[in-house]
Order: sequence, then structure tokens, then C-alpha cells
Amino acid sequence: MPTRRLSIVLAEDSLLLREGLASILDRAGHEVRDQVGDADTLLAVVRKDPPDVVITDVRMPPGHSDEGLRAAAAIRAERPTMGILVLSQYVADAYLSTLLETTTGGIGYLLKDRVGHVAEFLESLDRVAGGGTVVDPEVVRQLLARRRNDGPLSALTPRELEVLALMAEGRVNGAIAEQLVVSEAAVRKHVGNIFAKLQLDDGLDRRVSAVLTYLRG
Repeated sequence: MPTRRLSIVLAEDSLLLREGLASILDRAGHEVRDQVGDADTLLAVVRKDPPDVVITDVRMPPGHSDEGLRAAAAIRAERPTMGILVLSQYVADAYLSTLLETTTGGIGYLLKDRVGHVAEFLESLDRVAGGGTVVDPEVVRQLLARRRNDGPLSALTPRELEVLALMAEGRVNGAIAEQLVVSEAAVRKHVGNIFAKLQLDDGLDRRVSAVLTYLRG
């Protein structure tokens, strides 16, 4: 059972995937309060009775472009503390940059393939519900590979890029140290170097800002 039972609105136009997600969430002890298949209905049910978390696809009817993402942005503007977990079929820079423009937390962006890794998916959901920011590991890897020689990221060492990727996944220093098989003190040093090289001040959530700096390229 989860540490916290969440009320969830699930927006996905594929009935098969929507039912599969609902089943996973129900077995995990959460309440899927509403299941919808388009962005307009998503906005309506959230405004009528706000849940703890919204899980939405990026592409939804009627245009199957970015309706789900735009609905998520509208919900976020109206309710800044509500958790939003966006699912996408593909790695899309514009979608991810738009989603993470807020640094208030409670935001997640996962590829749909991640749902098959049930434990990781549920852990990401818990992080988002708790105010954390989660980006799919594969998204981070692909985007870092595309941009590692561009802009301010060119100043980072390969190890610092690894640490940045793990930060973007929402991992704390201890978890990063365990993954890289180094000391937590070493991770703190790398994180400090990243903040310094990207010229991030103390007034923001610098872990999220570091990822945003990279995404804005």
C-alpha cells in the first residue's frame, strides 16, 4: 500500500492504456476518481472536483497534437500545487521545456514505456504528489546526448553530466552516490560544480533550474 492514498484524474484517449493504468493505480491503493478521453473533459472534471494528481497524455482529441499538455498547463496555472504527471509516446523537447517552465515542483514527464516498469512508475507518481519534479531517465539521456556540446553544458565534465541526468530523474544525492558507486561527499561536490558552472543563484530550486538551463539550450 502507498504511504498516501491519492485521488487521481486519468486522461488518456486510448481505452486500453487508460484501463491498464487505472488497474495499476487501483492495485497500488490509489483512487482513480475519473477517467476521461479528451482534454476538454479533463479540464471540466478537475475544475468541478480537484484531485490530488492529474495523469494526462500529451496528445489527445480533437487534434491529437498537444491538447493534453495545454490542459495540464491550464490546470497548473489555476492550481499551482496540484501534481501533474504527463505521459508522452516520444521524446519531445518543446513539450518538456514547456512543462518544466514552472519550478514550483509537483511536475512529472514520463515516456509511456515507463508505465511497464510499475514500481518506477508508482515511485514517480509519489514524488510528483509530494511536490517533486521527475523527468523520465530515457528523456534525459537522449536530450543530454543531443545537447552536451551546446551552450553552458559544454563546461560540464562527463561525470557532471551523469550527475545532472540523475538529478533530473528526481534522485537525491544519496541515491546518486549509490547509482554511481561514489561517496555522497563526491556527489555534493559535483552538484556544487554544476550549479557554479551554470551560474545558478541560491534563490531558486537549483536542481530543477539546472535541468531547465540545459533544456533551454
